[in-house]
Amino acid sequence: MHVAVTGASGFLGGYILRALAQAGHSPRVLGRRAAGAYPFFHWDPSSSLPPESALAGVDGVIHLSGEPVAQRWTREARRRILESRRDGTRRLAEALSRQAVRPRTLVSASAIGFYGSRGDEPLTEAAAAGTGFLPETCIEWEARARDAEAAGIRVAPLRIGIVLGKEGGALAKMLPPFRAGVGGTLGSGSQWMSWIHVRDLARLAEFVLVNDTVQGAVNAVSPAPVTNREFSKILGQTVHRPAFLPVPAFALKLLFGEMAEVVLGSQRVLPQAAMQAGFRFEFTDLRTALTDLLRPA
Repeated sequence: MHVAVTGASGFLGGYILRALAQAGHSPRVLGRRAAGAYPFFHWDPSSSLPPESALAGVDGVIHLSGEPVAQRWTREARRRILESRRDGTRRLAEALSRQAVRPRTLVSASAIGFYGSRGDEPLTEAAAAGTGFLPETCIEWEARARDAEAAGIRVAPLRIGIVLGKEGGALAKMLPPFRAGVGGTLGSGSQWMSWIHVRDLARLAEFVLVNDTVQGAVNAVSPAPVTNREFSKILGQTVHRPAFLPVPAFALKLLFGEMAEVVLGSQRVLPQAAMQAGFRFEFTDLRTALTDLLRPA
């Protein structure tokens, strides 16, 4: 398949591009910056539709573009986070609907932030959306992706959890304090963390892209979520350092403001749609995943 990937210059995009190429597809990059040696088409999602030439002959699209969530949520930051997802996705869906020959599938990134903080409640794709800034952003994000369904395109939002990879994402931010022996739980430590190994995420994106039986949202998480307390313990053991210095919730709220809800919220998310469709995770155990990621090159 010829596959256009937006927002591919980041940590996650590189893995998805490689997974596509390894599976025999021909990826192209669409966005502000090139990524590797793949064909590149410039697009600013904040101001214009993608160029028609970038989507010509494309069989599928994987849409990753969006302002980073991991920043202090000032009024301006909240605006950028929402608009980059809502408006950029709307422009992409409009451009796809204008193509004379349209792609079969749009796999659009979303996030498990869709569910909000739900304590110990197991959350499958059938669970209702939560309330608050992140759920409302995800609702808009997914709705604009589904605009492409009117043009006969299959749309599958990937509700992505905590992506584990040593080059970026949450793990890269957590490693320095843990390796220094000053890591520990965040807040109470009882909140659930729904994680996924970055290679499993890249494989899942390709699986959803080519599997026409997958309809609607897909939780992109391992089938074995853990509490933050358990995550901290296993990460400390993996890097052979103690993990005994908890960070109080009030300190996180002082440091990050409202964004602290990302690390203090509890989301026990299960990948029901992926498993029912036949996807097989390579990493279902956190210790095995971290050992794989942190072993010497």
